[in-house]
Amino acid sequence: MTHCRPQPSPPEFWIRACHALTNADPVIGAIIAQHRHSHLVTRGDVFTTLARAIVGQQISVKAAATIWSRFQTAVQPLTPDRLASLEIQTLEQCGLSGRKKEYLLGLGQAFTRRPNLQIELESMPDEAAIQTLIELRGVGRWTAEMVLIFALLRPDVLPCDDLGLMKAISLHYRQGRAVSAKQARTIATRWAPWRSVATWYLWRSLDPEPVDY
Repeated sequence: MTHCRPQPSPPEFWIRACHALTNADPVIGAIIAQHRHSHLVTRGDVFTTLARAIVGQQISVKAAATIWSRFQTAVQPLTPDRLASLEIQTLEQCGLSGRKKEYLLGLGQAFTRRPNLQIELESMPDEAAIQTLIELRGVGRWTAEMVLIFALLRPDVLPCDDLGLMKAISLHYRQGRAVSAKQARTIATRWAPWRSVATWYLWRSLDPEPVDY
């Protein structure tokens, strides 16, 4: 007898957000309808999300998945202490660039020094959490916003530095014409306070396979 693995539950706000977005914007509503059985799945872990986002910076999703798999194999268990103690050669063998090796070692050191960093972030407003995260070497605004969406489950993040999001907005709202960050924010006003959810479904409109961090 085959037992199906239970599907993870969506974030507690997800269904409410989908109803509100469908009522507010028929374009998003149609995308949600096409992917009604798909939702964000979180690991709930800021450290792992940051490591995964650093690995994935400025490379394709496929390349990132390959390097992440090697990285996970090399760093067992994936903890701040273990990561901080790695030899640089170990990270080289995973296919990581020089800067990313430094960023990952620094990430392990930062979480070793501040073991309660996730708890601190959970109590902060969105912008304060972003500013705290970008103090970490190698963490820019995009990476911090991925942490807010995927680890802290903040419902109203609009990552305008994300190429996939901007491509989807161009496709669905600008007939393929280029879109500026200002234009994107204007279009996204109708999605508040659920802009993270709208972003996630716009990603799905380009690639049905969910990407997570």
